[in-house]
Amino acid sequence: MDEIERAIHEVAVGGELACASAFSIAEGLGVDPLDVGQSADALEIRLTRCQLGLFGYGPKSEDQHRRVTAMAKVPIKLETAIRSALDRDGKLTCAAAWQIADDLDLPRQTVSDAAEGLSIRIKDCQLGAF
Repeated sequence: MDEIERAIHEVAVGGELACASAFSIAEGLGVDPLDVGQSADALEIRLTRCQLGLFGYGPKSEDQHRRVTAMAKVPIKLETAIRSALDRDGKLTCAAAWQIADDLDLPRQTVSDAAEGLSIRIKDCQLGAF
């Protein structure tokens, strides 16, 4: 068992690894978060509690898996930051959403709520979940 797998087993609960825990492992070991996500997948440990609120909060079959709520009126500064970070396909990457949250000193989920309100999809999970 390698270092990443060992760390995952230490913090995973009930076959699940929270996004924040996965990032803590990556930071602590000095590895890419994607390596942690791929290791969790190989170990059949499910990633949960996405910090953008996109997945891992409850049963998908009951539509309780997400915490994202479309923001009705997105502040112009936030909208501008999101629109300037869009890729060629008009989508926002997870990493860009995190950067916007950091730059504007906002909770990460606020950025995803704003993106949802603007009908902008978030893609390319840093852990490889989507």
